[in-house]
Amino acid sequence: MLYRNEAHIVYVGVGSNLGDSRQICQQAIALLGSHTMEVQACSSFYRSTPVGYSPQPHFLNAVVKLHTNLPPLKLLARLKAVEKQLGKDIKIRWGPRTIDLDILMYDNLIIDKESLQVPHPRMHTRSFVMLPLVELAPQLIHPVWEMSMRELLEQLENPTECIKVES
Repeated sequence: MLYRNEAHIVYVGVGSNLGDSRQICQQAIALLGSHTMEVQACSSFYRSTPVGYSPQPHFLNAVVKLHTNLPPLKLLARLKAVEKQLGKDIKIRWGPRTIDLDILMYDNLIIDKESLQVPHPRMHTRSFVMLPLVELAPQLIHPVWEMSMRELLEQLENPTECIKVES
């Protein structure tokens, strides 16, 4: 159990379009809950059209709110380990994948490193991120754009098809 004053609040995007996507996403979320991470909430799942490389299956996406004591780069390493454990093997950029875990927000930090950019640099342009994120944290403020997640969703240009999947 994490002590609240020691924990950082992190939002992680979860996505899959290979295999049993729902089961794989649920496995990933379960693996995120460990002694260094505590899953606080999970959005609904959303089915979305692929972005960047279209001849592939639709994605299943969600956003998870975590509390963690891990610093950002160690959290990224943990997410990569979970992806590897679940068989992530990308052959095409933005192509099909068993699992994808992205740090969307980490507290209100702005991180710009080669290995990690937070807030996620394209999150505010993607329906499949913004819809589940707004479900969890509509008033959360983006530290770069200084707007709430709801405001960013409302300003989304050219939203891709993204449909809430029944639980």
